[in-house]
Amino acid sequence: MSDDLIKILDGNTFVVSDSRGDIQASPTDPTGLFSFDTRFLSRWVLTVDGQRLNTLSVGDLQYFETRFFLVPGRGTVYVDAKLSVIRRRAVRDGFHEWLKILNHDDKPVELSVRIEAGSDFADLFEVKDALKKKGRYSGRVEDDRLLLAYQRQAYRRSTVISATAGARVDEEGLTFDVRIQPHGEWTTEIDVAASLPRVQRRGGRRSPTGKRRKEDMESNLRRWIGDAPRLECDWEQLRVTYRRSLVDLAALRFSLPITPGKSLPAAGLPWFMTMFGRDSIFTSLQALPFNAELAATTLRVLGLWQGTRVDDFRDEDPGRILHELRYGEMTAFEERPHSPYYGCADATALFVVLLDEYERWTGDRKLVHELEQEARAALNWIDEFADLMGNGYVSYQRRNEKTGLENQCWKDSWDSISYRDGRLPGFPRATCELQGYAYDAKVRGARLAREVWRDPAFAEALEKQAADLKRRFNHDFWVESDQYFALALDADGNQVDALSSNNGHLLWSGIVETSKAKAVARRLMGPRLFSGWGVRTLAEGEGRHNPIGYHVGTIWPFDNSFIAWGLRRYGFKQEAAQIAAGILNAAAFFDGRLPEAFGGYEREATTYPVEYPTACSPQAWSTGAPLLLLRTMLGLEPLGDHLLVDPALPSGIGVLALLEIPGRWGRVDAFARGEIDLIRRSEVRPQLGPPKGGPARRR
Repeated sequence: MSDDLIKILDGNTFVVSDSRGDIQASPTDPTGLFSFDTRFLSRWVLTVDGQRLNTLSVGDLQYFETRFFLVPGRGTVYVDAKLSVIRRRAVRDGFHEWLKILNHDDKPVELSVRIEAGSDFADLFEVKDALKKKGRYSGRVEDDRLLLAYQRQAYRRSTVISATAGARVDEEGLTFDVRIQPHGEWTTEIDVAASLPRVQRRGGRRSPTGKRRKEDMESNLRRWIGDAPRLECDWEQLRVTYRRSLVDLAALRFSLPITPGKSLPAAGLPWFMTMFGRDSIFTSLQALPFNAELAATTLRVLGLWQGTRVDDFRDEDPGRILHELRYGEMTAFEERPHSPYYGCADATALFVVLLDEYERWTGDRKLVHELEQEARAALNWIDEFADLMGNGYVSYQRRNEKTGLENQCWKDSWDSISYRDGRLPGFPRATCELQGYAYDAKVRGARLAREVWRDPAFAEALEKQAADLKRRFNHDFWVESDQYFALALDADGNQVDALSSNNGHLLWSGIVETSKAKAVARRLMGPRLFSGWGVRTLAEGEGRHNPIGYHVGTIWPFDNSFIAWGLRRYGFKQEAAQIAAGILNAAAFFDGRLPEAFGGYEREATTYPVEYPTACSPQAWSTGAPLLLLRTMLGLEPLGDHLLVDPALPSGIGVLALLEIPGRWGRVDAFARGEIDLIRRSEVRPQLGPPKGGPARRR
């Protein structure tokens, strides 16, 4: 998504416009006002005396509010402009715009101010896939308001537009006849209400979405940032990136009717502004040392929507954790299966992983008891429903052949799983990281069973299953000739032998035998995978490698944050620090906001990270990547009621402190010292250096 566009958001409601604040959406262009997967404004154009305006500057006020400074005129010459326009916009469960026109002349001025408005009520999938609408549009003027509406059978959506100043309203917009005295001003406030039936919750009960005032949102943001640990360091860009991550996470939070007042992260703007099982879990894991409430809400919501039946259309099984939940027209008419859709093979194991990690950080055993049956059902799904090939491995094959996902791992694009030569394997497919997640879920489930649920027999059974899985995996997936783990096994049990970043997730999960870990680390940090900015999704030299291919050569910040965490788990501190340095250096080129992915070009060849053209930004697990990298650099690990700190900083960071880290221990400070090249201090960005650190202090 172009960085030239201006984006403001509040959870799953967002506005994307050009730099003037105008919206002129095409059927395939994700600009407009969107809420709950529907575009409620596709045209919003301001003119003065029939003339478009030109941008002087755009002010980034808050994630939910922005301001445009505009002047009439043509070209780029504004010296003699006698008028200026301030256009302030906010999104808070709707769309609000304040217009102010300033007359800088010593004579009165009469103006015709026009807002052209329209909506195509496009489903987000219709925009993404360039599909045509099937319903009826209407527009009418009622009580000085413009009502735009769409209906397809019982499905209805509408947009209601009104203004505080008197306007001539027609079916295509609002016109204001304005007279401004010398050196005077004119103002109006325009409200755009996105109207939709109350959001349906499972079980048939309905609850409305609620409105929030600007003051509430500002205070909520201050409280959110204030509750997070305070970062102190001598690298200014890291402070910028850290704050950007906190603000973007706040922006992506949204509440569902089933959890009023509690929020979980939407996956990413513009295509994924809803609940995703995998994305919400990974983001919650990244954010645990900074805000544990996201994890608690994510676990509760995913538990409530856990699969209960076998449903081929939705790829649902008992115990399975959902992939995503949508509210748009195509979902309502079952043209898409997202009500919800369960086609992911990893979120179920990751649900158990998050539950255990959450308890380790917070000591909240009440939630672990509350979700015991859901966790047991998830563990049962791994054995009873995920072993499609009967070989003891988690594999996937969609049952919804028409609209289901082919690949149901995190690399879910059609060409992401391949042999070295680029051929695509058949189905079912058992990707390597799925086995790591299953192993980790069994180990963690055993801990919860023994320590919380008081079921030692279940714990012992899970531990035996985990040990057996680890033994078999290290034999069956290991590419002996080249010393790394295959990307997958195909339907015949043969290795899908491409070299990929998935090896890093194996380290994070703990499934890798210690004797093989050094070789895996060497591959991850070798030139085929590591670009200098980060680890590529697919290694150079593989048949499908493409540095700007979505899952076949780009660099994903989220991916790298878990790879770094995995390297730390096996003691490869310097390698983890090198990845952290690369990703955090890249963040500087994106004003602290890491995108979904960026190009996998060699760092020395480009000197800057190359943008991926359609990357989501902000995206939840990219926003969470700097948080997990901070945890990794500081070596933060909970141990009972204590927080262990074992720092390993890249050279170039002299001092790093994270203050008031929340957890079951209360609040703890963590300090680290690294090495600085004093000769080149002003120009050096963090690079790989030997581990240096300091202690934690309890507060």
